[in-house]
Parts: sequence; structure tokens; C-alpha cells
Amino acid sequence: MEKRLEENNVKNENDRKKTYLRAYRKHGKRIKRIESEIEEIRNMKMYPSSNNDGMPHGSSQGDLSGYAAELDRMVSELIKERYVRMVEYQEIVRQIKRLRSENEKDVLFYRYIRGMDWWEIAEKMKFSERQIYRFHGKALVNFRLPEKDVSECQ
Repeated sequence: MEKRLEENNVKNENDRKKTYLRAYRKHGKRIKRIESEIEEIRNMKMYPSSNNDGMPHGSSQGDLSGYAAELDRMVSELIKERYVRMVEYQEIVRQIKRLRSENEKDVLFYRYIRGMDWWEIAEKMKFSERQIYRFHGKALVNFRLPEKDVSECQ
């Protein structure tokens, strides 16, 4: 019973570490989504839809204030997300660099910063996938969350 409790604690701790390490990639996905939204807003303004119902309609091209306000809001959101991503990158890489083993550092960097698949990491590092999983497991054991994140998780 006690062993099972200890295994659950280790698993929960590893899950918190993985969540922390994955944060950088999440920001990248958000940035791509915001960029796509900005592109869509620009396309809608460049290529307005036409209404072919035979009735006269006023042109919506005259008032650009709503378009400009939405575009400005999205660009501000993009800038903020890029900044947060940069800060997140710096913090995560700083924590990875504290590991002693170069192999463990490489596995965490390639997996969580570069977003590489396990087989790609194995190929790049010239190890078997099984050995990469071992490095990853050891890296998670040795990896330390920053103090602020540990208290937030509890």
C-alpha cells in the first residue's frame, strides 16, 4: 500500500514536470492560431462577401473602425503571447541546464522545446528509442521545478 502511494506521488510529480515543460510549445500553438486569425480578418476585409439577392445594399467598405479595432486587438494579443513564450523559453531552458547529464538535457530540450518525436531524438542522439526513454525518465527524476511553480501546484 505504501509503495503504491509512493508510485502515485512520483507519477503526479512527473506529470507536473511534464506540464511545466510543455508550456513553451503551447505558446507556439497559440501564436500560430492568432496569426491565422489575423490573416483571416485581413482576408475578410480584402475580399468582402457579396450578397447577390438583387437588392441594393450599402457598402461596408466605408467604415473601417471595427476592422481596425479588431485587428489592433489581435496584433496586441500576438505581441503579448510572443513575449510570454520568450519568457517561458528562458525559464524552462534555465531549469533544463541545471541537470548534470548532457544526455538528459538533450532529451528534455529536443522533446519539450523542439517538439521532436521519440524516434527523431533517438536518431539525432544516435541511441535506441529505449535508451531515450531511460534518459527521459532519469531526467524527470532529476529535473527540479522552480519554487514558484511547486507552490502553485500544491
